[in-house]
Amino acid sequence: MKNIFKLDRLVRPNVAALQPYSSARDEFTETSESMVFLDANENPFENGVNRYPDPQQRFLKKEIGLIKDISEKNMLLGNGSDEALDLLFRAFCEPGKDNIITLPPTYGMYKVLAGINNIENREVLLTEAFQPNIPAILEKVDEQTKMIFLCSPNNPTGTLFSETQVEKLLNNFKGLVVIDEAYIDFSETESWSKKLTQYPNLVVTQTLSKAYGMAGIRLGICFASEEIITVLNKIKPPYNINSLTQEKAINRLKSISILKDEISLLIDEKKELYKALVEVNFINKIIPSEANFILCQVDDATKRHNQLVEKGIVVRNRSSQPLCENTLRLTVGTPKENELLITTLKQLQS
Repeated sequence: MKNIFKLDRLVRPNVAALQPYSSARDEFTETSESMVFLDANENPFENGVNRYPDPQQRFLKKEIGLIKDISEKNMLLGNGSDEALDLLFRAFCEPGKDNIITLPPTYGMYKVLAGINNIENREVLLTEAFQPNIPAILEKVDEQTKMIFLCSPNNPTGTLFSETQVEKLLNNFKGLVVIDEAYIDFSETESWSKKLTQYPNLVVTQTLSKAYGMAGIRLGICFASEEIITVLNKIKPPYNINSLTQEKAINRLKSISILKDEISLLIDEKKELYKALVEVNFINKIIPSEANFILCQVDDATKRHNQLVEKGIVVRNRSSQPLCENTLRLTVGTPKENELLITTLKQLQS
């Protein structure tokens, strides 16, 4: 099927006409130690961080590209994936005029970013099976709908969206389909980033906060066509990823074998956690998860949440989310932490 997407119709006119800021390190990229840099008004006394960081994060993107098998030209890095998501709003949505579509229950930041950018957020509930309701979504679409946000594996349910359903959106929507894959490394399913050349309106975001264990450095990734990345680069802050973050991320990514071992252990621990949760008598339902957490429906979420906190264990009460009445979201921890959780849950049985 021929894709109906046209990028030039989507970019905000002021962004299309924008002359991006050119930093000192954009204009001169040579990093030889023999060079004398008197162009960026930096403090010249060396302390490890007195110079501005690489604004395009070339060495870090190279490491990510090797792991993800994606060209650096199809990649933008953000201060967390939230910055990348915000840039999408600022590049493609006209404040007070355009709208987006989100699919609750889902990651709450999409709605917050819509509010910050004065963009209408049209919500279409997932089905009872926690899958996109394609007819209902397309019915909500109009000429001002610029983006549809899919979180897959979904937060807070952990469910992976059907490939067939997602393809229907990609083929029948003129705007961007943004797939948030914060938890994709815990799934055996291939990332949608492998299909960028097939779908010009596809945008995929990922993060180093979850499987890569680097939540503290705030590093997110946006994968998209080179044309979309070019638009986003026009409006991103010039030095949005600091030197320490870049260095820490590069070192972590070079330890890919350790990362893979950690992910495998967490997946195994999740399986053991499933088996144990089934035996807890106040857990009524366990949602199959392709993430590093499990959503459970219990008899009284507030009561059980408070009981766990009293025992020194913090989980997330997701009962305020649509379709998630009396649910607790349990993150998979270390073997010791998971054992403590199960022991405590069984002690609370009455």
